[in-house]
Amino acid sequence: MLTLGIETSCDETGIALYDSGGGLLGESLHSQVDLHARYGGVVPELASRDHIRRIVPLAREALARAGRRLADVDLIAYTEGPGLAGALLVGASVAAGLGIALGRPVVGIHHLEGHLLSPLLADPPPSFPFVALLVSGGHTQLMAVEGVGRYALLGETVDDAAGEAFDKTASLLGLAYPGGPALALLAQSGDPRRFAFPRPMMASDDLDFSFSGLKTSVLHCVRKQDLDDRGRADVAASFQAAVVDVLGAKCLRALEATGMQTLVVAGGVGANAALRERLQRDTARIGARAFFPPPRLCTDNGAMIAFAAALRHREPPPGTGTFTVRPRWDLAALA
Repeated sequence: MLTLGIETSCDETGIALYDSGGGLLGESLHSQVDLHARYGGVVPELASRDHIRRIVPLAREALARAGRRLADVDLIAYTEGPGLAGALLVGASVAAGLGIALGRPVVGIHHLEGHLLSPLLADPPPSFPFVALLVSGGHTQLMAVEGVGRYALLGETVDDAAGEAFDKTASLLGLAYPGGPALALLAQSGDPRRFAFPRPMMASDDLDFSFSGLKTSVLHCVRKQDLDDRGRADVAASFQAAVVDVLGAKCLRALEATGMQTLVVAGGVGANAALRERLQRDTARIGARAFFPPPRLCTDNGAMIAFAAALRHREPPPGTGTFTVRPRWDLAALA
């Protein structure tokens, strides 16, 4: 079964083709980073308009890379939510139109489920069951995953997501948008022990997270001191160390609480080298294993949507010609 995946939840337009027998055949991706950089964040209306401009050329590009025709597609999948309403509507309406034109079934996929299952595209892939850490600019959650569609929420952030805290701290340090990757790069030359930033909720009895207080602590630090380049690098390294400490501690606690031996990490922050190194080291110490998607699949992409659809819909459902979008959608409620 050949599945066409369409991702337009925020500021990346992603198209991919996944074959149930041959794997990922072709993909194309456009990031809107340059478009939104001048505003310091994503502007929803601009994001929607750019998706409209990019989606058809990217689909043609993905098909060409896969060596397939549109008529070869058996199933069309799009990101149904969560995400920006206008951006989601672009992908959903294009998917529905293709479904009607080709007479093919169309399915909506949960954006976070796509991220959660994307490590299964790694070589070697993890096996069910596992604990999943979904960590990005909009989400920080721990999930117990028994199988496809069988997810239980273990804990989540009560305020800022980890990726959001990265971006806001980067802005405080004068780094360009998007700040997370820039901060991680700056941290490589800094001293992570210079500033004793707090580790919020690291010792709490639950598996929830909080990063707002850490961000505020960095704000006070930056305002109090006249930082040179070395000082900014030390702030970046100290902040990153605090986030990694919290995420690492909670992941180990989740493995212990569930009795599982496999940790899967997905989402944009999952590409952070310091986090990967820490989780690989910590899981190995307790006899567990950590799995990550390839770095290019950590950000939003069409491959994860096509792949999730192929796993969920081995027998494509009949087409209806209708579609929905869900800007807010709880992953734990997904059946």
